Amino acid sequence: MLSKKTKYGIKALTFLARQENQTPVQIAEIAKSENISIKFLESILLLLRHSGFLGAKKGKGGGYYLIKDPKEINMAKVYRILEGPIALLPCASHNFYEKCDDCTDEASCAVRKLMMEVRDNTLMILENNTLADIAF
Repeated sequence: MLSKKTKYGIKALTFLARQENQTPVQIAEIAKSENISIKFLESILLLLRHSGFLGAKKGKGGGYYLIKDPKEINMAKVYRILEGPIALLPCASHNFYEKCDDCTDEASCAVRKLMMEVRDNTLMILENNTLADIAF
């Protein structure tokens, strides 16, 4: 299941992508519009800022804004930053692989095979969508 952190992060990015001229938006405005707790949204936006998706301007007229074109923001990268691995099991992950403790033979494991197919299809969808694709 998708975490609230990831859901809210995507909602906030979508909100920012829809701003004309990428003008900075205050956290309170995003929070109110998207029905997200300000405190929780603060931590999410900070993470996205440190990951290179957002910029921040202090003072009057300040707030958060996209520093990349929405067409250049791949949803697989956003997902990995906010949620972590795309695979549902560590043994099915490309980037976070770990052998399962209870598995005796990975090659014949039906659960791993299924989860690798889920991962591949999920990854294909996320890789083939940008913020622009979902925001407009």
